This record gives sequence, structure tokens and C-alpha cells, in this order.
Amino acid sequence: MIGRLTGRLDYRAADHVLIDVRGVGYIVFCSDRTLAALPGVGEAVSLYTDLVVREDLLQLYGFASLVEKEWHRLLCSVQGVGAKVSLAILGALGPDGVGRAIALGDWAMVKAAKGVGPKTAQRIVLDLKDKAPGVMAMGGGVADAMDGPLAEAAEPAQALPAPRRAGAPQATAQADALSALGNLGYGPSEAAAAVAQAAGAAPDADGAELIRAALKLLAPKG
Repeated sequence: MIGRLTGRLDYRAADHVLIDVRGVGYIVFCSDRTLAALPGVGEAVSLYTDLVVREDLLQLYGFASLVEKEWHRLLCSVQGVGAKVSLAILGALGPDGVGRAIALGDWAMVKAAKGVGPKTAQRIVLDLKDKAPGVMAMGGGVADAMDGPLAEAAEPAQALPAPRRAGAPQATAQADALSALGNLGYGPSEAAAAVAQAAGAAPDADGAELIRAALKLLAPKG
């Protein structure tokens, strides 16, 4: 199983890129959002990958973070959702947006992605609602797996610069808020819904701000 590729971006098309890893070229399909965040041709790049193996097909899909990859895996587990639809959803909403839509039960957000009908969007929200807290709690640290020792070890023979990565800046704040709410006794689903709503209202909020906003949303009304 190929779980991550680090190399040089040789070519980019509308829905995929070619990454040269020590002389071997890998074609990797990505969402529009991930493609837009990648560096220019000739620059260093690193992507988490998922390999689809069928009788007549070997295809790699690339993701900027493990959170995005996990959402892709879960989306593809829903009946009627294949890799193309999953990438369309991730391209339209991003991993944070997908988590927010599912945690809030907002199937209309999911339906906004190209090729997703209302029944499919509703099925996605229903099937994955209980799994949203776990993915949201993965945090932003997984998006920076090429930092530190891994970055120093990557591609020594080609002396590549540190790969540019597309992370999820709010993921760490959401993970911190979910952890804090869990410690306060809130259930995973209600905590995830509150954090998702707070994050949607304040995309640049840090963990402490999200916690305060989520607690206000969870406070008894009346």
C-alpha cells in the first residue's frame, strides 16, 4: 500500500498531477481544492495517498492531510459514493467543511458538490454523523507530518527543499475544543455539532475561542 509520496511535481492536469519520486513517476488524482494548494511544477511536493486496486485498475488519490484522507475513506464507504464523488465533495467543502456539514446534519451543504443528489447527500450525513467527532478530533498536527525529522529525511538524494504542504489551519483548534468539551462531560455528537457551528461562524477562531462559543451554544436555553 502506498500511503504517502514525497517528490517533485513534474506535471499538473485538471484532475491529477504527476509526481517524480526518485525517477519513478506517479499519477495522483486530487480534489480541486488540493490541486489549487499544490506548489508549481518543478517544486517539492508531498501528499498522503490512497491506492485503489481493482481487476482492471490501479489508481492513486492524493490528499493534503490525513484528515482529508480519512474523510475520503469514510465518504467512499457510503453506498453510491465513489472516489470521484468524494473528491468533488472535498473539493467543494474541504475537510473542515465536510466535518462541519456532517456534524450539523446539513445535507444541503453536501448536495452543493457537483454530482451529488439530495438522496446521496442525506445518506452521507446519516451514515457518517456518528463518525464525524472522531475525524474532527484528529487535529491539525497530522497535516504537518513532513515537518521535523521526516522533512529532513525526505528525498536526500535529490536534495529537495522542504515540501510545501496544504494543511487545515483550524483542525487543531477544533480538536482542542472537542477534547475540552468531552472533558466537561458533553457527548461526542453534541460537542462536534457545537464546535462545527462555532467554527463556521468564526473560521479564524483559536481553540479557546471555539470552546467559549461552543459552550454558549450548548448552554440551556430559556
